[in-house]
Amino acid sequence: QVHLVESGGGLVQAGGSLRLSCAASGSIFSINLMGWYRQAPGNQRELVARIISGGSTNYAESVKGRFTISRDNAKNTVYLQMNSLKPEDTAVYYCNAEIRVYSWNTYASYWGQGTQVTVSS
Repeated sequence: QVHLVESGGGLVQAGGSLRLSCAASGSIFSINLMGWYRQAPGNQRELVARIISGGSTNYAESVKGRFTISRDNAKNTVYLQMNSLKPEDTAVYYCNAEIRVYSWNTYASYWGQGTQVTVSS
């Protein structure tokens, strides 16, 4: 089994910063892609940022220049540094990872339980 555990969400004023963390644990052979998605009430889940094992990244247009994704491969952990937060960033943020476990020879997608980020105006 694989578990993704997020932390770092909370309430912050507009213009403030938060740092999200997501640690993957379990029978992990390798991790390809790790990323963050978010879902606001009434909206579909959307990609925020993702990073592949080699370090290449891509971001949603709405967060470019404000958010930075990074990962620590030794710790199987991905981070999302969020600066200059806006009320429209308010959502539940979900960690996602493509992981190959020891008992399989293919990658599967795993999700964390989500962490709430609320930005007040």
